[in-house]
Amino acid sequence: MRVMITGGVKSGKSSYALRLAERFHDERFFLATAEAFDDEMREKIKMHQQERGNTFITIEEPVYIDRVVKENLILDCITLWMNNIMMRDLEDRWQQILGRFLSTMGNNTIIVTNETGLGNIPPNELTRRYNRMIGLANRLVADAVDEVYLMVAGIPVKIK
Repeated sequence: MRVMITGGVKSGKSSYALRLAERFHDERFFLATAEAFDDEMREKIKMHQQERGNTFITIEEPVYIDRVVKENLILDCITLWMNNIMMRDLEDRWQQILGRFLSTMGNNTIIVTNETGLGNIPPNELTRRYNRMIGLANRLVADAVDEVYLMVAGIPVKIK
């Protein structure tokens, strides 16, 4: 099962990923792309760690997700990963990194991302560029997986 879960902020994507991963047998891995760059992010990371408990082996990798390809893996999330790419001025490399990850991902992989294309057009060029990159990344992921779910108010809606 290769699954992408997308949706808005706080729509239940990560919680749903954990529920889907209950089907995984043997060791389960959680690839965390978030970095604790401020107090709010530290709190968010702490809450996610508590939610998944000790049922996953957590691997923290903010950029080179292609180096962490395992069976029984949740990658959470593409959106923060893209933020890390941009903050490190690696925009020219993200497609290669994501492409390598997608071409070698295990059969039991769940990828979490945010849907950025449902809002208005941002007023600044940096955010518009970020949204374009996320939009393309989401299309590449959706094409590479078997199932895609859109989370709406905590409800998973299967779209592929």
